[in-house]
Amino acid sequence: MAGLLMSCGSGKKVYISTCDANMVFKQVTYTHLMDSLSYYNNKYVEIVGKYQEGKEESALFSDSLYMAKPNTALWVNFSQDCPLYLTGTHTGFFQYDDGGYTHINNKKIRIRGRLDLHNRGYQKQYKGCIDHVSFIEL
Repeated sequence: MAGLLMSCGSGKKVYISTCDANMVFKQVTYTHLMDSLSYYNNKYVEIVGKYQEGKEESALFSDSLYMAKPNTALWVNFSQDCPLYLTGTHTGFFQYDDGGYTHINNKKIRIRGRLDLHNRGYQKQYKGCIDHVSFIEL
């Protein structure tokens, strides 16, 4: 909770969901996660990366070495079952607010969710999927 309050004070936007509120998320680096994917399958993780969206694309890439190749990325599966809201407001992550939608394309984000190696995203071209997204920090 302290990290959540500090990030709000630093001008960052934090979106949270009540989904998986009782779960413990393991903070891992992007590189470590990619090196140990099978170990983290079906586990709850928190990682930082660069988000890329587009037609048939919702993916997280390494922020240190940005190569827009799906086989180096994780599919991000946002779900209506886990709505994300800006902390302290009722503004939803996918809601039209302040003249536009929340723009995260090509931005570094911190994300929490469950890793699913069976879901490999659009045309099964990604390493796996971050499912049950319950936290985004921009």
